[in-house]
Amino acid sequence: MDPLLTAIELQSDESPRFSVIWMHGLGADGSDFVPVVPHLGLDDAPSMRFVFPNAPQIPVTCNGGYVMPAWYDIITLDSTTRTVDEAGILRSREAIRRLIERENQRGVPSERIFLAGFSQGGAIAYATALTHAERLAGIIALSTYIPTPALLETEGTAVNDGLPIFAAHGTEDDVVSPELGIRARDLVQRLGHAVEWREYPMPHSVCIEEIIDIGAWLRGRMDSITAAKTP
Repeated sequence: MDPLLTAIELQSDESPRFSVIWMHGLGADGSDFVPVVPHLGLDDAPSMRFVFPNAPQIPVTCNGGYVMPAWYDIITLDSTTRTVDEAGILRSREAIRRLIERENQRGVPSERIFLAGFSQGGAIAYATALTHAERLAGIIALSTYIPTPALLETEGTAVNDGLPIFAAHGTEDDVVSPELGIRARDLVQRLGHAVEWREYPMPHSVCIEEIIDIGAWLRGRMDSITAAKTP
């Protein structure tokens, strides 16, 4: 068995009630989204742990075989399509499942765990959450796409039917086109998931308006989950 992914962690107190496992994009690392946390506006929210894992270092074909942090190999790409290594997606899915299990062991049940990701990381968030055997709290899918629709259609789990999703994309994205993001949105909506879709006038990046919206969505989901458990 491969070792557990290394990760950067931030938590608001010693006993977090919720966790967010947040995957970076191609060529980045776990530190990429750490600066986002203070801007989410969650200082008075339920206690949380943010886990920012580091993708493995692998050769990426579309980048001339250069070794870099990547959740899976991309064979070919343009702004509107991708040819990817599905076996790599499955390996990363298993690695994230192990992080979910670790959160369970540390006292956070799956129903209080969010999966978030940007670009490649968002593809892994979709693939992992929508095929997971236990109910999760939701997905945050940023500037991303679904490279393996058949995986979700054949391995989607009933326990995660209707899973809430915050999906956002830049209207000026020339790396992962808005068309790819919209295709992903339409697919998960067709599969019955509740998608909050946002567009921002930006390239392949994040913006402060998006971060504020993510924080508001997270707070709403945490409040709903907590209320549902209150007699």
